[in-house]
Amino acid sequence: MPHKDFYVMRHSASVSTAITVMQLKAGTSAGFEIIAASVTQRGSTTSAQEEISIVRKSAAATVTTAVVGTHIFLGDPNASNPNLSLGTSATGVIGTAEGTDGDIIYREGFNVLNGWQYIPVPEGRIWVPPAGIIASKFTTAPAAQNWTFMIKIQEF
Repeated sequence: MPHKDFYVMRHSASVSTAITVMQLKAGTSAGFEIIAASVTQRGSTTSAQEEISIVRKSAAATVTTAVVGTHIFLGDPNASNPNLSLGTSATGVIGTAEGTDGDIIYREGFNVLNGWQYIPVPEGRIWVPPAGIIASKFTTAPAAQNWTFMIKIQEF
């Protein structure tokens, strides 16, 4: 079985609109699985419901390009950089133009005081094929505050 590297993409930002918050585009030579994802906030002590989705994108959102060491972190310090495609229409954070959503793979409400965490069993992991695009996005406009987003992937 080939060695599988894992990577963590993380970003904190103030978000108050329904928008793609993290987008990952697989490189042309390697797909990946999502092995965990989360959304937390800091600042609010008031209970409120929000909704997060994981969607396949048929056309990429326009995002701020992710940077290894700033947004993407190696799970193993000996691993090589990920095969993710980086760019404003590839892997990045906080969309400025939405692109086109394909399938909504996962959609769930959560309470801001608890946060949201997605840790699927191995047979339930979301697979992104080479050159595929996946995004985490707020389905509806959330309360304006500082949010921290994380997606952990394993490349093949």
